[in-house]
Amino acid sequence: MITAQKLLNELKALSDPDKADFYPKYFQARPGGYGEGDRFLGVTVPNVRKLSRQQRELPLATVEVLLASEWHEVRQLGLFILVLQHERAKSAERRDALTAFYLSQLAAVNNWDLIDGSAPRLLGEPVLRGQFVAEQAQLLRSPRLWDRRVAVLASLAGIRAGQSEPILAQARTLLSDPHDLIHKAVGWMLREMGKRDEAALLGFLDEHAGRMPRVMLRYAIEKLPVEQRHAYLQRRA
Repeated sequence: MITAQKLLNELKALSDPDKADFYPKYFQARPGGYGEGDRFLGVTVPNVRKLSRQQRELPLATVEVLLASEWHEVRQLGLFILVLQHERAKSAERRDALTAFYLSQLAAVNNWDLIDGSAPRLLGEPVLRGQFVAEQAQLLRSPRLWDRRVAVLASLAGIRAGQSEPILAQARTLLSDPHDLIHKAVGWMLREMGKRDEAALLGFLDEHAGRMPRVMLRYAIEKLPVEQRHAYLQRRA
């Protein structure tokens, strides 16, 4: 059976030196950055995804070792494998067990790309079925930036199913959040909701545009006509 060390070696063989130099800057791994201290091998996402498909039956004990890695792409590999296992699970009980495991490993989910590639499936779909709702609410109140982003990105499954109120409630809660990565996430989710329920988006903007963080507002209005975008930006100004 393949080990976590062998998978690390496979990822190292896929390393691109230029990417290894670029990723720490892009993901702010510098001192004081939101990804401070993270380490990167320089493996592209398509290559990590390809390896995850090859190893989608990996035991959770080995996945847990991957998630404990200091290397960003190794943790990403573990998360991609979890998502694939969740997609292929034959029972709700198995899916819920995978979600519970994911929630127990959130210390490893510590950058926006790791969250965006895992939370909509691993937490969002169970929440849509009425499971782990309390856990999502607890994450939304967490002082940890990444926990809050997990909670927000989990709303994407509901948005795709036509639910508007959950993300609207989250957005109201997070209007005063201090971090721009949360502003971007909330604005993104509002924009996605607006594609399906423009009336709900416009109602939210009519009430809150004047005090929304600018980046949240810009993300939320991106698909609106130019005149509407200008009008809402004027309210913020």
